[in-house]
Amino acid sequence: MTYGIANLSIVPLRIEPSDTTELVSQVLYGEIFKVTERRKKWSKIRLDYDQYEGWIDNNQYLELPESEYSILAECPQKFSGDLIEFVQDTNNQLLTIPVGSSLTALNVLEHFFDGNCVEGTQPKSKLIETAFLYRNSPYLYGGKTPFGIDASGLTQMVYKLNGYNLYRAVEQQAKQGEALSFIEESEAGDLAFFDNNEGQIVHVGIIMPDNYIIHAHGKVRIDRLDHSGIYNTDVKMHTHKLRVIKKII
Repeated sequence: MTYGIANLSIVPLRIEPSDTTELVSQVLYGEIFKVTERRKKWSKIRLDYDQYEGWIDNNQYLELPESEYSILAECPQKFSGDLIEFVQDTNNQLLTIPVGSSLTALNVLEHFFDGNCVEGTQPKSKLIETAFLYRNSPYLYGGKTPFGIDASGLTQMVYKLNGYNLYRAVEQQAKQGEALSFIEESEAGDLAFFDNNEGQIVHVGIIMPDNYIIHAHGKVRIDRLDHSGIYNTDVKMHTHKLRVIKKII
């Protein structure tokens, strides 16, 4: 078994070892992982944070000794807290990093950071404030950054920045937490899940006060939430059918 760390801003995580295959997620700067299979150009990895798997380019990460990986895996997590920040290397070159990048391994990477750092568990009330960082970000399937993000990427990153763990895929997230019977039982920061005509859960958003929801649909946007689902205020119709509300925290 070998180990690695993302030393670039954003590394695409693909479903197959090819540049033209589906983007399933992204590996942000500073994230660590196990390499479960290595080929000439590609490595199959399993992220330490959420155990999500996929393929990345061998030129887009650094190998880590097992001892350093073990130490980093046990360290308290620290993340960049502003939309865009920079790290500086030993040659005084700057690397742009997006919000939610891991700062735990700065010493290992020999990088310097002098920006806004978030760590520890925050009150649940801060979730909505964090979600607003991503408002108007374009929808991108597999994305996890303000430059492109999907529905479960939004919920995972918002929770992550506040010290709470969510899985990556929407169907995985739907198995976490405690189900609520009615919208009226929910609080700001709870998650609402939505299904398709086949009953598969395909969408998620973060509940806001006064029956609003913030979610990624075309872009990260705010719409109305009722017992039927999401009412899109632009097209004046329901776009997503409510399946279940979950209290994660």
